[in-house]
Amino acid sequence: MSKHLVVCISAHGFGHIGQAAPVVNELRRRFPDLLVTVRSSAPVFKLRERFGVDTRIHSVPTDIGVIQANAVEVLHQETALAYARFHQDWAERVDDEAKALEALRPDLLLSNVPYLPLAGAGRAGIPAVAMCSLNWGDIYAHYFRTTRSEAAAILEQIYAAYDAADVFLQPEPSMPMPALNRHRPIGPLAELGRSRRVELLDRLGLSATGRVVLVSLGGMELRLPVEDWALPSWVRFVVPGSWGVRHPQVVHLEDLSMPYLDVLRSCDGLVTKPGYGSFVEAACAGVAIVYLERPDWPEAPYLTTWLQAHARCRPASQESLRRGDIVSLLEQAWQEPPMPAPTPSGVDMAATYLTQRLFSGSD
Repeated sequence: MSKHLVVCISAHGFGHIGQAAPVVNELRRRFPDLLVTVRSSAPVFKLRERFGVDTRIHSVPTDIGVIQANAVEVLHQETALAYARFHQDWAERVDDEAKALEALRPDLLLSNVPYLPLAGAGRAGIPAVAMCSLNWGDIYAHYFRTTRSEAAAILEQIYAAYDAADVFLQPEPSMPMPALNRHRPIGPLAELGRSRRVELLDRLGLSATGRVVLVSLGGMELRLPVEDWALPSWVRFVVPGSWGVRHPQVVHLEDLSMPYLDVLRSCDGLVTKPGYGSFVEAACAGVAIVYLERPDWPEAPYLTTWLQAHARCRPASQESLRRGDIVSLLEQAWQEPPMPAPTPSGVDMAATYLTQRLFSGSD
């Protein structure tokens, strides 16, 4: 008899999709009749791109994450008020979630990493697993533990929800998460695209010695003034089509008609912000990275320490990126000897664990 996996995904950027999708896709490879339902308010096009066009998607809000002005700036007041509203009548909210999950009749719930579905699954008696490099309790605590009177009660509810999961799988690299009780480390999580470098260089009019740089800020808008940059003739930048850039050495990602992961695997460099998906996918693909400094994000030190040990990379300030200093920073990284690319071993580890939970119910 086929099994039903419900996957709940935070809509804060695309990194949560990037962690969950390779694991779910590996499970489907092993068990082609596995029924998967994704619950998330992330963009449907991105969910279908990574989970497949035939995936059942329920577009429902499952958590707050943090509210941001752009890719690197957190709106503290707006985020605090959103959490306060979210936790009003918490018991009733959990009851409603439990009923919604019961109606789906899942054999297992996987969360990356909304905590409301974990609380609802616990209330409904549905087995559940959390998997992520962060948890929203630690993120909320970083910003609000000492500044908001309601923080203690909210944190108690968040951590209790996470502890309702059978286990919390922590992929490398992760935040420490000392407040949670059920930890199981696993290797890095990433899906690798197919190298189409020869095709990409040909389409961009570059020789074999040319360089292609992808600019991707992980689903959070922060437009860079690319049209003002003086770029050498041997480089092409790939940027989001929503930026509307007009520059002879810049192409829109959408115009390439290639999957994002194929473009990343075929590039020489990535310009991004500290985020799990971007860092780990690029490192596993052997791509050099220039990353926007993000001092206010509590996960950033753990991500950047790991990246510096596994990839050629350089940090950059917002001002240096606005000036167009990216090429010089990338050239510094390119001059370093290539580093052995990490293996996304966490995909198999997580899929094997979830297989055990789905088919035997044991750890």
